[in-house]
Amino acid sequence: MNIIFDLGGVVVAWEPEAIIANVFTDAALQARVLAEIIEHEDWRALDRGVLARQDAIVRAVQRTGLEAHVVDAFLCQVPPALVVIPETVALLYRLKARGHKLFCLSNMHVASIEHLERVYTFWEVFEGIVISCRIHLLKPELAIYAYLLEKYELNGTETVFIDDMEVNVAAAAQFGIHPIQFENPAQCERRLQELGCL
Repeated sequence: MNIIFDLGGVVVAWEPEAIIANVFTDAALQARVLAEIIEHEDWRALDRGVLARQDAIVRAVQRTGLEAHVVDAFLCQVPPALVVIPETVALLYRLKARGHKLFCLSNMHVASIEHLERVYTFWEVFEGIVISCRIHLLKPELAIYAYLLEKYELNGTETVFIDDMEVNVAAAAQFGIHPIQFENPAQCERRLQELGCL
């Protein structure tokens, strides 16, 4: 079986509210940063790799009224906050040992993926890696799934996709891919067992 893993919220932690709280103590300001930076369309443009980091900072300053160095400092907190979920990494290696072909499909900023590639070695389990900022496509756009399937010559019906976002697994299912919405490593492992992967 081909098994595709998302990164943020699956292989590595993605807890934006916690990252914000580490930088900003005021609750109203935390809400503004969440709405005007993390949940803003500019964040997706960074994920898509079509917005330069410095331009994103300038635009965030205009929206939030924060000083540029504050926005910059916040963005610097994001990559190191993407720490591995050990149980998922262990699951990756078990699946690899069972002979499954593993792939990675993730929406991610340039700074974040470069940090993860420097710090972690789990990349060795993947047969192929597709990162949004490098191909200028985003989940849940159908084109990004089509790209991965075509690039690695995968049959959707022989493929599982694991992602923490319902909209992303729903999009994958349109290609006949078996969807697993990730809640935690134990739940994910149970679903893989049900599919006969473990």
